[in-house]
Amino acid sequence: MDTTLDQLQPGQRANIIRISGADGIASRLREMGFVPGELVHFLRPAPLGDPLKCSVHGSRIAVRCGEARRVYVEPVG
Repeated sequence: MDTTLDQLQPGQRANIIRISGADGIASRLREMGFVPGELVHFLRPAPLGDPLKCSVHGSRIAVRCGEARRVYVEPVG
């Protein structure tokens, strides 16, 4: 079963496998550091659940749940 970034638990780390899509959103996610092979750390969701706060490639980034569903990951540990 494929796991996406929005399915991780707060504090969980995962390796990025792929980004789905070939549109502007997928391109922007790659520009922000969400590239295959990179480690992402899911920090926490916002108080109302959206956006999600993550750390990738040394930067803290907030992504919307819809965007996070496009980032396929493999949990570490």
